Amino acid sequence: MTGSSDYTPPKIWTWNKANGGAFANINRPIAGPTHDKELPVGRHPLQLYSLGTPNGVKVTIMLEELLALGHKGAEYDAWLIEIGKGDQFGSGFVAVNPNSKIPALLDRSGSQPIRVFESGSILFYLAEKFGEFLPKDAATRAECMSWLFWQMGSAPYLGGGFGHFYAYAPTKIEYAIDRFAMEVKRQLDVLDRRLGEVEYLAGSDYSIADMAVWPWYGGLARGWQYGAAEFLQVEDYKNVQRWAETIFQRPAVQRGRMVNRTSGEPSSQLRERHDASDFETRTQDKLEAAG
Repeated sequence: MTGSSDYTPPKIWTWNKANGGAFANINRPIAGPTHDKELPVGRHPLQLYSLGTPNGVKVTIMLEELLALGHKGAEYDAWLIEIGKGDQFGSGFVAVNPNSKIPALLDRSGSQPIRVFESGSILFYLAEKFGEFLPKDAATRAECMSWLFWQMGSAPYLGGGFGHFYAYAPTKIEYAIDRFAMEVKRQLDVLDRRLGEVEYLAGSDYSIADMAVWPWYGGLARGWQYGAAEFLQVEDYKNVQRWAETIFQRPAVQRGRMVNRTSGEPSSQLRERHDASDFETRTQDKLEAAG
């Protein structure tokens, strides 16, 4: 490994807007709205404000799975929040999620709207609301929740750690990439050992734990994340590969991956979802036709 740079941290850190990187234009050290903008509201009980990133995909998969089971109350409008343009700092979005991160959910099915933010919290809220994908017996439920929270604690090392320094940072730093690549491979090994024992993370049944972990680590196993499949030798994790493929084959998962997606083949994108028929007519196609 090469030696450290000549950088010495200052006694007091100050914000340098020109620090570069793929997300420099939206990163800032303060919270709160930057502009006034109300959120749109559709006709369905659930209003989702999101983007088709791994964290956003967790929730759209859950909603599509609930609809596939016949829960009409899970009908939803999925509004696109373009984080690269700073939509998450609008006053309406900040009112639903003061942390200014996607996804954010507003449940308008009751007498008063209920806001739910943070992807794991949304999955748990929906699982309890509809009585699905959350084990009933105490031991399996605890296992499910443990893996759900494992994802909450682990994925920042994959995304903000490895993904940032490997794919997005303006300068490639050997120490940072080595440090986070090692941790991501350790996490893949954790998953691979568990999935060598059971079919799904909580046991024999598919649950919100799988929905939380799959967009990040299933996507990594399938080569969708950061162009790093070969670098991390993801094909070596055979049990993760089996699990990732099994979940990918679920129709609701394939629909959920499309919602609020703004990259990839146009046929894989559904920028906004307001009705089940949108998967057939493609919101993107409508936008292009209107243009």
